[in-house]
Amino acid sequence: MQRIDGISIIAPKYDGFILDLWGVVHDGVRPYDAALDCMQRLHGRPILLLSNAPRRAMSVQRTLQKLGVADALYTDILTSGEATWRALHDRSDPWFAALGRRVYHLGPERDRNVFADLNLVATIRPEDADFLLNTGPDDTRETGALADFIPELSACRAAGLKMICANPDLEIVRGNARILCAGALAAWYEQSGGDVRWIGKPDPTIYQSCLSMINLPPERVLAIGDSLRTDIAGATSASIDSLWILGGIHAEELAGDPAAPCSTATRAGLAPIGFMERLKW
Repeated sequence: MQRIDGISIIAPKYDGFILDLWGVVHDGVRPYDAALDCMQRLHGRPILLLSNAPRRAMSVQRTLQKLGVADALYTDILTSGEATWRALHDRSDPWFAALGRRVYHLGPERDRNVFADLNLVATIRPEDADFLLNTGPDDTRETGALADFIPELSACRAAGLKMICANPDLEIVRGNARILCAGALAAWYEQSGGDVRWIGKPDPTIYQSCLSMINLPPERVLAIGDSLRTDIAGATSASIDSLWILGGIHAEELAGDPAAPCSTATRAGLAPIGFMERLKW
């Protein structure tokens, strides 16, 4: 694994790109100008934005527009929320087919489009539901600590609810603050004996959807992300080359040690083709 000064050095090797959003294109508050410049320079080759956001793709598109990320800079968007909606709609997977129609939603109001238009009934109490849809902590009513959600999660466990985790991220960095995500709640639920289906990165299934959307084989695609656990591990599981962006979720732990990127990736059993501080041309 080597330090790469600019994506222009390796871009000619690939016909398409899969880009993470948080930590690569933006920080949740503002876009990275250098990343937008890269996307502009790669114009003409498919760029798919792949996010673990627990919302429909159209919702993420509107957010990007507000942040100043123009639609013309990318080809398409796939989110874990979109993949969740499709799985609930199609019910082709036996696990989803057996879920029932009554859903207990653990998450903020803005995520409810994940189960909109699906003929589902949202319940107020876990004991009245057939399954649990976890889109992450409701940051409008909680302090954001895992302990805040254990009573609610315990009630869902007592009701025997299977959980859909629509965002496998454990946390994100918004600006300079770390925010708890649905994955942290799902990890607790699974460790307590709950049945959890994780939708999104690092599951290779979502990468197969990406490849179909951009109509390219894995060897002609580069995935770019800031999380070893989701972006790099997911690309690796799908036999897609990956580029690790250090300035996102791992920025604090890697700061000040030039050897840290290589040693950290090695300990994780991962080998991205290279790393950069920030995505730049």
